[in-house]
Amino acid sequence: MSDVAAQGTAPHSWGALASQNTFIHFVDVCLRGAGQVMFQNNPLTGLFFLVGIFWGAYSAHMISVGIGAIIGTVMGTLTAYATRAPKENINMGLHGYNGILVGCALPTFFAPTPLLWGYVIAGSIFSTILMRAISGVLRTWKVSAMTGPFVITTWFLMLAAYNFGHIQITSLPHPVVAVQPPVSDLFTLDMRQFWHAAFAGVSQVFLINNVITGILFLIGLAVSSVWAAVFAFVGSLVAICTAVILGGGSTAIIAGLFQFSAVLTAIGLGTTFYKPNWRVVIYALVGTIFTVVAQGALNVVLNTFGIPTLTFPFVIAAWIFLLPNLDLLPASHR
Repeated sequence: MSDVAAQGTAPHSWGALASQNTFIHFVDVCLRGAGQVMFQNNPLTGLFFLVGIFWGAYSAHMISVGIGAIIGTVMGTLTAYATRAPKENINMGLHGYNGILVGCALPTFFAPTPLLWGYVIAGSIFSTILMRAISGVLRTWKVSAMTGPFVITTWFLMLAAYNFGHIQITSLPHPVVAVQPPVSDLFTLDMRQFWHAAFAGVSQVFLINNVITGILFLIGLAVSSVWAAVFAFVGSLVAICTAVILGGGSTAIIAGLFQFSAVLTAIGLGTTFYKPNWRVVIYALVGTIFTVVAQGALNVVLNTFGIPTLTFPFVIAAWIFLLPNLDLLPASHR
């Protein structure tokens, strides 16, 4: 998700094949784009992510989400080629991850009509163009665009749908002024609900509420970086505890809705932009907790417009915690 993202490598035989065959190379780039959603430059990680997406989509009887994921990453990557983005960025999948998220999000909230696929294609193309624009601006401050292009693109398309009668909205939140969750929704989670929430917090990065999908995502992370898998899961656990203490409401917690942005923050601060050490662990912990608070605040603001936060709490937290450019390495490694 940035040029400092983990430089995962493919198996030698796959890498050799990708370097010799144009089609295989394109598949490799698209798989890396899927992996870059969680900062992993590794095609096998991307494959696990896609399998997890399709499993979750099939289980929820929403296979259109899986189809949208494929269309999104392909169109986002093709747009990068068409606009002559830097080859090294394309090859790392940095122009595919926003597209795949757009492709997952739109079929989640809109009916799978022919017009939806036009929406997905247009959104994926625009997310790549916006990625290049935002990256150019933020490069001055040495921070990445993160998933900001996906969030902005999808918000525009969601808000526009309220004004276009041919876009069939199925599950966008009804515009409402947020109120505190009822007391009956604040009970302590039992163990089954707790573990469901832990894995759902990981799977919801791709807008999917499914335990098996969450497990597949963690395996995919571990293939590329064990530390990334550890920080992702611990980030989800920390977010659950934070939301429970603050009274976030058990329904939202069990569905993973307070955790997914925190998972991205934990991976980004803990393993991608800094190397794990005790200072980084503390910094990532603080950032993860802040992300949960940002989630609650943005829920209040965006509920009035009838659109979800998507991964914007993570984007805000990552920018805030990366802009200081802190030196968190131990003295012996500076």
